Amino acid sequence: MSRVLGLLSTALIAGALLTGCGGETADSGSDPIAQVPAEEGLREQVAAAREVQASDFPSASGQTLAGLARSMGARDGEAALASSVFTVGDNRLAFGTIDDQGQLVFGKTAVYVARRPGAPASGPYPAPADLLVTDPAYRSQQAATEADPFAAVYAAEVPFERSGEHVILTVTQDGDRTVAATGQVDVTTDARDPVPAVGERAPRVETDTLTSASGDVEAIDTRLPPSDMHAESFADVVGEKPVALLFATPQLCQSRVCGPVVDVALQMRKTYGDRVAFIHQEVYRDNDPAKGVREPLARFNLPTEPWLFVVDGDGRITARLEGSFGLQAFEDALQTAL
Repeated sequence: MSRVLGLLSTALIAGALLTGCGGETADSGSDPIAQVPAEEGLREQVAAAREVQASDFPSASGQTLAGLARSMGARDGEAALASSVFTVGDNRLAFGTIDDQGQLVFGKTAVYVARRPGAPASGPYPAPADLLVTDPAYRSQQAATEADPFAAVYAAEVPFERSGEHVILTVTQDGDRTVAATGQVDVTTDARDPVPAVGERAPRVETDTLTSASGDVEAIDTRLPPSDMHAESFADVVGEKPVALLFATPQLCQSRVCGPVVDVALQMRKTYGDRVAFIHQEVYRDNDPAKGVREPLARFNLPTEPWLFVVDGDGRITARLEGSFGLQAFEDALQTAL
């Protein structure tokens, strides 16, 4: 297993370090966009990035990816992928857009796909921004703070009709400029995907609890401060009620993806905790990457982390999310089991 989902590049991390939030804040349960810093128009940019339609971008119309970029007068950028497991069919493609100055770009965004750089492309597939900034009460030291927030991550639902390598083009509108970036993804068949899929029964695994750790929460949680999502073992609740099982290691994550998703889980629990069991499972034995992964991750065959599995009351997986995901994606996943 790779240490973490290290697909968010150093440039993405650096670009996300925004100084000084200022402005108003929101109470829990209000519009989360109010938690995004207002300086330099960031809040307005992220708000616009959340509302995107295919009609905001030109149809591929059989053009190549390079031809599409030229037709839009796009400037070169970088797509920092935040998901890595893709199978034939519809897939969530998560990413951040970085401009030629190494800064994150927020605006209306879409994705185009082709089998090869010179092959006809399909798209556009809208990629709305999903907020990663939680309310202050749910923020850890490893994640979004008012002085250092990750604002949002883009995610598009992209159909892949065949397995093999595909080339993607991400396009983000940023005021009077357009930033485009290419990337490559490897699509496998369902038969080659070892991670439990939607519709399958979740492996009945014993996850770490405060009881199994003899009360030493820091042994089973690297979040600062530790979360309190360790009351129940997955094996004890699966099949009895819906479960949100989150695999993540906030302190040992190579990118800064893992901390924000645990914070998002805690905020979601305030609304859904009476109907869904929320469980956070750490990744490495003794919190030491050199010792390999803990048994629950091995049983789920996870090649990366973080991962979220939402399981219904019958024990079947109704949603799975890999990599970086925000408030909307998490809530949509929860709704599939309710």
